[in-house]
Amino acid sequence: MGRIARRISETGMYHVMFRGVGKQNIFNETADYVKLKELIRRVKEETEFELYAYCFMTNHVHLFIKEQNPGDLSIIMKRILGSYATWFNRKYIRAGALFNSRYKSEPVEDERYFYGLTRYIHQNPQKAGIAKSIDEYKYSSYNEYANDDPDITDIDFLLDMLGGSRKSAITQFIEINGEVTQEDYTIIGTKRKSRAVTRAIISSELDGLEPEEIKALEIDERNEIISRLVSEKGLMMSEIARETGFSRNTIVYICRGYVQKVLRPQSKQKRNIPAIRKTKVDQVEEKNPVIERNLPAHLM
Repeated sequence: MGRIARRISETGMYHVMFRGVGKQNIFNETADYVKLKELIRRVKEETEFELYAYCFMTNHVHLFIKEQNPGDLSIIMKRILGSYATWFNRKYIRAGALFNSRYKSEPVEDERYFYGLTRYIHQNPQKAGIAKSIDEYKYSSYNEYANDDPDITDIDFLLDMLGGSRKSAITQFIEINGEVTQEDYTIIGTKRKSRAVTRAIISSELDGLEPEEIKALEIDERNEIISRLVSEKGLMMSEIARETGFSRNTIVYICRGYVQKVLRPQSKQKRNIPAIRKTKVDQVEEKNPVIERNLPAHLM
């Protein structure tokens, strides 16, 4: 079975995650973390991608990046992973794959997702129990923001979006990253999306409302939005049902009904339907509309 094609981000932004093969450690000591950071810095200079957040865990890594040109992501990751694996294998005298299959990626296309994703990345060590707080973990981008001291992270993008003075933006950023939430930005795969991503996409179509609030909309507006989430945003019907509270059968019914009511009539109007040829009887009736055919009495 062939690989599923990666979803392309319209913004060029991606949440990327790669993990050690068999979930084995890809960092054994401080020098290993330093080496990966050096490689990321070098590839950034070569491809000019932007890095908005990162976290190096013992057996996996999270990155929030923006490519400069469509298709750069594969080049970026190939250089980073290939160079690190070669260096790591040589250092520890090992052979074979270091990383599990290929890296995973999820397009990031809604600004509501930016801060939630960054918080998720920075809170990874704390939730995994390897750090008591996010500021004590050395191998993430959190302190580059908190101390206004960028190293490999492009911190201006997210801080500028918060507005106000630099000090105020950093304070807001620290507060956002300290919030305790149940958000899960785990990258499930190239086809399915995490619940947080799904909810963000639905909310963006609802102008910021929670997905469950779609039930309060007018029926026509609700049906149009649900159909758009499937046809244009690529959400699965089961994902929409899970987040909105509708049953999957209801979502299927809505989508089918919308197609029949709106899309099919429009497609029929575009067809060039040939004119119906008039018979001699039709021509006679046009000249003499009072003429009646010999029809049964009950049809007269």
